[in-house]
Formats: sequence, structure tokens, C-alpha cells
Amino acid sequence: NHLTDQVIQRSKRMILDTLGVGLLGTSTEVCHKVTQYSKIYSSDISSTIWGHPNFRLPPLYAAFVNGVAVHSMDFDDTWHPATHPSGAVLPAVIALSEASPQKKKISGLDLLLAFNVGIEVQGRLLRFSSEARNIPKRFHPPTVVGTMGSAAACAKLLALDRLKCKNTLAIAASYAGAPLANAATQTKPLHVGNAAKHGLEAACLASQGLQGNKQILDMESGIGAFYTDYNPQSLPTLQSYPWLLDQQDVAIKRFPAHLGTHWVADAASSVRRKLVESSDNLLPLDKIEKIILKVPEVKYVNRPSPTSEHEARHSFQFVACSALLNGSMSVQSFTSENVHQPALRELLCKTQLEHPPDNTPSFDSLYCEVSVTLQDGNTISDRCDTFYGHWRKPLKKEDLEKKFQSNASSVLPAEATEGIIETVYNLENVEDCSALSTFLSGRSARALSEKRHAQSNIVGFG
Repeated sequence: NHLTDQVIQRSKRMILDTLGVGLLGTSTEVCHKVTQYSKIYSSDISSTIWGHPNFRLPPLYAAFVNGVAVHSMDFDDTWHPATHPSGAVLPAVIALSEASPQKKKISGLDLLLAFNVGIEVQGRLLRFSSEARNIPKRFHPPTVVGTMGSAAACAKLLALDRLKCKNTLAIAASYAGAPLANAATQTKPLHVGNAAKHGLEAACLASQGLQGNKQILDMESGIGAFYTDYNPQSLPTLQSYPWLLDQQDVAIKRFPAHLGTHWVADAASSVRRKLVESSDNLLPLDKIEKIILKVPEVKYVNRPSPTSEHEARHSFQFVACSALLNGSMSVQSFTSENVHQPALRELLCKTQLEHPPDNTPSFDSLYCEVSVTLQDGNTISDRCDTFYGHWRKPLKKEDLEKKFQSNASSVLPAEATEGIIETVYNLENVEDCSALSTFLSGRSARALSEKRHAQSNIVGFG
């Protein structure tokens, strides 16, 4: 009863979006690699690998593989202060929900509450540091707060007592942290997979009585090790608890790339429309002299000549030139063929970045201005302060559904895709959330009814 209507609605949008990008991500090279690696593990207890009707893994490795899938294309949600909140939590709680004894059904409301505890813990930890409000420079936030959020969510779902919850977070803190230098490589998606897996592992270890430092959240040498200005505060009382998700929505991406590039894409698309209008509906490529992008200084998204899809997803320059060339961005924009197309390479050579002092590297306040100077001296410019999909301009319900359907239908049959949408939208009323896992595997409603019939015939468990 602490969950508000708005928190429930926002978290269901996050869940639907995360499942969609995770399903799409199962087709990526990095996800194939970690799936193959994880096949060396076997267990009597297993959880669904999204998009695979006949392949399951132990819960820890299901959380890992599905977490990697969610972040494999950088298509998952982003919050403020900066992190990817859902991908570290949702794969862990779904995997854990499947590992419960059959006599203990996990309801949709159980799942929603655990998910929101995991989101809330991340937000609270991030707000203990002013440094965390800016785009990161040293480490990738999901590896720190995502690991803690996953641990908290799993501890909640396991109904651990207060002491074991403290130990869960203490154990999780010793799994936390990964350097940002692996951004724009196949290793970055492992950050989210590991956060999901390690949080679940921490909760399982604490449930067995493993102990850690109970003051880990309050110490400079605890979570404070990751922030130079870490200043923990007491949480509000539960009597009228203010959820951070009530106050701060997430950004949901329209194309799979670093969030900072979404301002660039919208500004560049506007400039393209102006250029085409003044040039008989054709983009005057040969007349472009130079392209200036006014963006915040974010070193790991400054990539003048990306050579891979992962580098292209972390390149202000690539997204600007691609949007100028094609008018919009999509999943297909980052194929090898598009990354290396000659016309785009030509535009990249003409592109320069500028960093105005007022353009701070924060997802809450940054802007992008794109200026294209033609050979005749004319300059066409446009500026984006808030892109469509940002928390100030959230995706409409129909656009969120279109994104999910487009992502999920690349992996699942239509019946399963529709089943996920219906289940997520009705999650607080779902008695047994194993239905969600059935649909995520790609199995049909018939398999679901057979499973329910079989379970109704089971007298006991053990």
C-alpha cells in the first residue's frame, strides 16, 4: 500500500520497455557469446532465458544473460542522476521469481514492489552525491548502484529480515564497480548483466547467513569509495514515504545509443528538414562545408571516426551525421553497412565538436545545437533542449507499445508479445507472475494453460 498509482504506472512502462529491449538484445553478438559461455553451468533449479523456449539456466546465470541482453544495444532506460535503473533489477527479480518453490507463488504485486525497491535504492544512493548528478567519468553507475538495487530487490522478494537485508547490501557492495573505459565495447553490456547476477547472488548468500559490514552504506570506505563527495542521509519514514520515481521519471530511448546522442539526433534531424526544404527536397551533401556540434564535454561519447556498432552508439559525431543523412535514427542505423557507408564517412570528416561553458554534462540540463555551414557561406542551425522520450517529454503510450512490439516481435511470436503487454499492464492484479516468464520464453498461451493444469494437480512440493 506504499506504492502510489503514478509509481505503479511509471514502473510498468519501465518493465515493458526493458523486456522489449532485452528481447531484441538476445539477437546481438555479445548476448550470443555470454549465452554460450553460461551453458557450462547446470542446475536442477532453472529460470527462463528470454526468447528461448527450450533453453533455461540456473537463476544467477539467467539474470546475467538477460541483463546483458537488456544493455547489449544501449537501448534501455536512463534515470537522473545518471544510471540505467531497470536492467540491473528486472532480470534478477524475474529469474528469482521462477526459482521459488511451486507452493509459493510470486504475485505480480510482489514483483512490482521488489522492482520498485530496487529502483528506489539506486536513486537514494545516487542522491547522496552531487558528483553523481553529472554524466559519469570514472566508473559506470549500474555497476555500483545497479548492483545494490538488484540486491535490495532480491532481498525484498526473498522476504529477508532486516539483519539479512543489511548483509545483502554489504555483500553486494563488494561486487560493485567497473571502469568506464570499457564503454563502447562488447564488455559494457556485461556491467548490467553482472549487476543483476551479483545482486541476486548477494541476497542468496545473505539468506544463508553470510555476514558483511552493517555500516557499508554510511562509510567513506563503503559505498563512499565510489564518490568523492558521498554524504549519506537518513531516509524518510515509511508512514508517508515519497518514492523518487514519483518525483523523477526515466527517459525511454527511441533508438539504441547513449542518451546524450538523443539531443544530437533531434537537432540534426531538424537541420536536415531545413536543408531539404531549401534544396528542392534533396540533401545538398556536396555543398556542406562543415558541421559544428555544440555539446557538453563527455569524453567517452566523443568519437570522431567510430569503427564498430558499439563505438557508433557512443559517438555524438556518428549520430549527428547519420540523422543528417537519413532524417532519423533506428535500430538499423548501427549495422556495419551503415556505420561504414561512404557518404556518412565524408560527413564525419567535416564534423567538429564545441563545448560551450553553459552546456553542463547532466541529462537534466544539457542541450545540443547543430550548425551546418554550406560552401556559399550560409549556415543552417537548430537546437534541442529536450528530445522526445526524455522525462520532460515522455513517450506516448502508443509509441512505447510500438517500440516494444517492434523489439519483441523480432524474437517472439505475436501471441507471446501480446501476452507480455497484457500481463505487464495488469501486473498488480496477476496472481502468479510465472505467466510472464512463459511468454518471455516464447511459449504460447496453450503451454501456459497446460502448465497451470499440471500445477493444479501437484499436491505438495519437496
